[in-house]
Amino acid sequence: MSKKEKEAKEEKEPQEKAEKTAKASEKKDEKKKSETDMLKEQLEEANDKFLRLNAEYQNFKRRSEKEKQETYSFAKVDIIKELLPVIDNLERAIASDGNNDYDGLKKGVEMTFDSLMTTLSKLGIEVYGESGETFDPNLHNAVMHVEDENLGENIIAEEFQKGYMYRDSVVRHSMVKVAN
Repeated sequence: MSKKEKEAKEEKEPQEKAEKTAKASEKKDEKKKSETDMLKEQLEEANDKFLRLNAEYQNFKRRSEKEKQETYSFAKVDIIKELLPVIDNLERAIASDGNNDYDGLKKGVEMTFDSLMTTLSKLGIEVYGESGETFDPNLHNAVMHVEDENLGENIIAEEFQKGYMYRDSVVRHSMVKVAN
């Protein structure tokens, strides 16, 4: 090889190396772009899933709240239906022209009261706080205290107002007089 050919070859080698490096760089750039595009696509899919899931959750919350309100309304209606016969009996008692029949009126009121207590029992309401029971500050409201040797310690001597419970929660505390 002549000197000129060697010089030309030496000049071509760096150019060829530069071209190879440029091609390799382009391939890397294309690979990075494809990875970037793939990651962008995955991010868009994840974002879409998140948005759909969030929308489903919001719909579920709204639906649950609506069902809760409907259940509450139906429960009210059921209670009112149970109380209507008691109201009817009271209206009949008021409308009757008593003719001074106080015994009949008293019997009617007692029957209406029994009907009301039966209805409350059906609804899960319990009455408590009778004389002789043990005093419990969680259930009873002691408004008086009396010393009585015939009754034990913390025993209810007298009930002024009945207490009512629904399941395990107190609706109204009973008002009592406690002994010793």
